[in-house]
Amino acid sequence: MKLTTEQNGNVAIVRVGEERLVYPLLPTFADAVTTMIEGGAHNVLIDLSPVVYVDSASIGCLMDLYRKSSAAGGTLKLASVQKRVETMLTMTGAQHFIEIHGDEPGALSAFGV
Repeated sequence: MKLTTEQNGNVAIVRVGEERLVYPLLPTFADAVTTMIEGGAHNVLIDLSPVVYVDSASIGCLMDLYRKSSAAGGTLKLASVQKRVETMLTMTGAQHFIEIHGDEPGALSAFGV
């Protein structure tokens, strides 16, 4: 899985480099983000700019990562979400928990960075 990470202030940024975030990629994705959260990066921003499709397992994974981040005293937000992906998140109600931002600067601003 293509995935990069960086730090911006108190926010860990995870950049997904895949067009499809689907079940076979989730172990690598979830392990990377979980390791960051357990390592003290409680505020996580996931940049989904190239992602045009997510499956239900991916939405469940994002919700699980949101819960882990919240339990650690932080939060998880999404940035640069494509319309089709946003529709999937909305259909499942995930947007009631995970904030969705149109771009990275807007999401970082919501973190106070």
